[in-house]
Amino acid sequence: MKSVTVVGSGIIGLTTARSLQEAGFQVKLIAKEKFAKTLSSKVGAIWFPFEIAPKEKTNSWAAMAFSRYQEEINPENGVTFIPFINAYTSESNNDWVKQLPAGSVQEVEKAKLPDGMEQGLIAEVPLVEPRLYLPHLFEDFLVHGGTFHQAGISSLAELAALDQFVVNCTGLGAKEICQDEELYPIRGQILRCTKLKEQSFADPTKKGALIYLINRSGDTVIGGTDYENDWNEKEDLSDTELILDRLKKSGISQVPEILEVLVGLRPKRSSVRFEFDPDFPNVFHNYGHGGAGFTVAWGCALELAEIIKKEALRT
Repeated sequence: MKSVTVVGSGIIGLTTARSLQEAGFQVKLIAKEKFAKTLSSKVGAIWFPFEIAPKEKTNSWAAMAFSRYQEEINPENGVTFIPFINAYTSESNNDWVKQLPAGSVQEVEKAKLPDGMEQGLIAEVPLVEPRLYLPHLFEDFLVHGGTFHQAGISSLAELAALDQFVVNCTGLGAKEICQDEELYPIRGQILRCTKLKEQSFADPTKKGALIYLINRSGDTVIGGTDYENDWNEKEDLSDTELILDRLKKSGISQVPEILEVLVGLRPKRSSVRFEFDPDFPNVFHNYGHGGAGFTVAWGCALELAEIIKKEALRT
């Protein structure tokens, strides 16, 4: 059995590790931090059409992930499907609709939309709760013979020396490891609150004024911010006030009880890096998913496993 080392323990790293195990590899996982301290542990996390490139690939990855979540529905593991409204305009890319089962997406009447939203589509989409799903994936990885080692990696040469095949799922950490000038952070601040009774929705149509509400099993996540090239990981009180003000303007009069303020840096680049490294051909890069990690993770992981399986047969 050939071995692969996956570096990174967020949603991208964990799904990659499990997909490689399913493809017959012995897998080791290395990460600077365990999953509970990654960006993935701080997010919504809902299957949501954040626009990332390349469009054709991300549409396919999102569809594959949607199907995988259908197979994994289990409230105990944090995977459910919920009705979710997504705002759009004439300029929006609604290709995500084509990735869902025919007839499953409906136009929402204007009167039923949150205030300030002109047009919206509603569909049952995967809700994946990180506090349940990440430990589920990690335990599943260990049960299937995986091993975990906590360590930092600082260079491509160090990465390449880890194994016969190495998959780089380090997210924003790849900026230092790969000296990737294309990779930059998008700062997101969200509020984890006591559960509300409102309809879950998102309105990404106004640049710099992102708003979303996601009702989960035991709480509600309200967001958010999308500040490019902002490395600040500390809570900003003015952003909290901004988020609450946007929520109020959406027509929600109930003042949420804030349980926790979370800040994370999404790893964004012009397109997801999904390729073998030109200088270290045993290293495959899988990073730069922006705010779409949970939306495309399984799709990337399943395709990647097939690519490495074919490459392993050649060597």
